[in-house]
Amino acid sequence: MELRATGTLPSSPEILRSRVASGAPQYVPADSVTLGSLPVALEPRGWRAAAPPLAPAASPTARAVGFDPTNLDPTVRPQDNFYQYAVGGRIARSPIPDDKPSWGVDAELVAQTQEKLRGILEASAGRRNPLVATPEQKIGDFYASGMDVAAIEQAGAAPIRPWLDRIAGIEDARGLQDAVAAMHADGMHALFSFGATPDAKDSRNVIGEAFQGGLTLPERDYYLSQEESQKDVREKYLSHLENMFTLLGRLPDAAREAAETVLRVETKIAEASLSRAEMRDPNALYHPMDRSLLRELTPSFDWQSYFANIGRPDIESINMATPDFFIKMNGLLRDTPLEDLKTYLTWRVATENAEFLSSNFEQEDFNFAGRTLKGVQSQQPRWKRVVKHTDDYLGEALGQKFVEQNFSAEAKARALDMVENIKGALREKIVTGWMSEETKREALAKVDTMVAKIGYPDKWKDYSGLVVDRGLFGENVARARAFHARENLAKIGKPVDPTEWEMTPSTVNAYYHPLKNEIVFPAAILQPPYFDVNADDASNYGSIGATIGHELTHGFDDEGAQFDAQGNLRNWWQPADEAEFKRRADGVERQFNEFVYDGQRTDGKLVKGESIADLGGLELAWTAYKNATEGDPAPRTDDGFTPDQRFFLNYALSWATNLRPEYAHLILSTDPHPLPQFRVLGPLANLPSFHAAFDVKPGDPMARPEEQRNRLWD
Repeated sequence: MELRATGTLPSSPEILRSRVASGAPQYVPADSVTLGSLPVALEPRGWRAAAPPLAPAASPTARAVGFDPTNLDPTVRPQDNFYQYAVGGRIARSPIPDDKPSWGVDAELVAQTQEKLRGILEASAGRRNPLVATPEQKIGDFYASGMDVAAIEQAGAAPIRPWLDRIAGIEDARGLQDAVAAMHADGMHALFSFGATPDAKDSRNVIGEAFQGGLTLPERDYYLSQEESQKDVREKYLSHLENMFTLLGRLPDAAREAAETVLRVETKIAEASLSRAEMRDPNALYHPMDRSLLRELTPSFDWQSYFANIGRPDIESINMATPDFFIKMNGLLRDTPLEDLKTYLTWRVATENAEFLSSNFEQEDFNFAGRTLKGVQSQQPRWKRVVKHTDDYLGEALGQKFVEQNFSAEAKARALDMVENIKGALREKIVTGWMSEETKREALAKVDTMVAKIGYPDKWKDYSGLVVDRGLFGENVARARAFHARENLAKIGKPVDPTEWEMTPSTVNAYYHPLKNEIVFPAAILQPPYFDVNADDASNYGSIGATIGHELTHGFDDEGAQFDAQGNLRNWWQPADEAEFKRRADGVERQFNEFVYDGQRTDGKLVKGESIADLGGLELAWTAYKNATEGDPAPRTDDGFTPDQRFFLNYALSWATNLRPEYAHLILSTDPHPLPQFRVLGPLANLPSFHAAFDVKPGDPMARPEEQRNRLWD
């Protein structure tokens, strides 16, 4: 899964902290994983025998949903590799479909949600009334245009032809800069990123922010690394570029020359870019500048003209998040031949629209983005692709219908109750924990002001300004993209809208926003197996409860901890407490540096925030579960597990995923979330509650040595 940008461009890429299921491999070659200081060899066959079954729950009085024993791999002891033990059976019977980069619990829930959305869209498309532009009519027309294959095939590249002609007609640097601004105003990306974001030090107000951008490959090291695997990707990317320029009508030699030009320009952009790990420091990304400072920074780029061309001539100052990048971009604009930059812009238009054009463009785009980068073998059925696009561009109109049919008041009430219980556990941890009284007051204020949004927005997005018809799909997409871009840019200079959501209700995900100090759980993630209103507390707290705790903890991870109760970037820590927090956070980073997949080591610095959130979230969910069930009889199930064991089994189940090797390497290179098996093995190895539940002894692989164990709250 990937986070979706709904405006002109996203705000700082590491600011929105989410629960993303990256996927997990079915198994890892022997000797390729280390757990703590002990090697764990995972092989497809020949595991050593499991320990005898653990004791079942004793009390027969309370109802519970048992853990499906077919999820288990009984040939592995839980003390040796809990991930394989808990979900090895589930993984073995869940092969990856040809059209997916990964498959598991998360992907299954996404697929189930897509089927529900398909039913809504097909019904909406069948109620055609061109005189009534309701939200339902818009989603129906958008979907119908996306399914009109005959019209899309006949049109070919027609939806982007005006852009190609405009770029071809550029005669000077001013014309080029005007085209870049126009692309940004229409929601396309070139050279850099610009959009609206809450001011990091005045979080109730929205400012404009300029950020590095302009690359096609997932991360700068894809252009710069000398590893053979990355060189191979670059060669395939060069062929992909050449094929796309051929589709645009260039002769073979000209297509090859254009491909080499794009790769050369993007490599220069990559050389100017920060790594994803470097972008995780919010203080390093805060540089307010007025127009005079912008002129000094980039004399070859006319910001006054840029602001006018994106429809915001009134902008007087912005946050220049990555100033060194823009200094180098200035040199790129000054020193690169105009024709090379025009070729680069042509490529940006083509690649951002390829999936909405005729099948030759769409297939070529898939061959690289799907096959090469993710190892996917075949395209998803068209209806699935169009459902996703509809959710991307008309997500709250579609989400209204989804919520009406799939999210009950009972589910919302129980989820809110769990949030409050886990917030209570967080307060308890802070009050009794290691912080000084001064820091505790600040931390408690942050918890008390944290907003929880559950299910769907209180105020739905107004799409009345968006024209949708049953014409060309690419033109519908272009209008929708421009609509969101204008909406995003219009926020600059205004107060933050506290009702706004960054995800659609039908998104299987959740997030914490430090600038708003809020946690958000769309309706789609509040479905089984993550959340079940009929399940016992052990099951729910181990799955969705750990996710709630994860998002709450993001307010106190290595990034979130730098923002105060109002969402402002401010150091509210006493020096000794800050040093202790850093010591604990650094321990998590060191632990995740130890995890290796297929020869590629996890970047502990990149995954630090998510790994802190996993650890802290489990601690909170466990405490809240114990508080919620104190004095209650243990629910009886027929699975042979105690409630405490089901808590951890359901946590592992939420990460059960198969992953293609290509996709795993992509995640390791670009994603701040660890591979899912490490999200189970890593935090559990630190937790005494887990050790007690599964009789883990010192020296077992799942028992991290005492002196190396990480704890966030205790």
